Amino acid sequence: MTRSEFIAVTALILFGAFVLGWIASWLVHRVTRPARGDMSKLDRMAHQLHEAEEARDAALAQTREREAALTARLAGTQAELRAAMEGLRDSRTEVEELRDYIEKALARR
Repeated sequence: MTRSEFIAVTALILFGAFVLGWIASWLVHRVTRPARGDMSKLDRMAHQLHEAEEARDAALAQTREREAALTARLAGTQAELRAAMEGLRDSRTEVEELRDYIEKALARR
């Protein structure tokens, strides 16, 4: 076998390997490619996922709004409670002062 024959045989073997690899790749892609029915299912699932994400975002926004409203309502209620407790404390002090005044007035008679 001469050098030229060896190079030609090696080139043919490499070309054959390339062609076999290309055919194998084509077969794998042909077998694993989704069918048209599967593509419509995938499109429908993608659309449903998009709608679900939008619904989730809307729910999160609504939750944040409710939380902010409830926080403001709680702050107002706590302010009213503090005012009521202060008024009650003042009333108790006034009642005690009136009792002392009445007791002193009755003690003078």
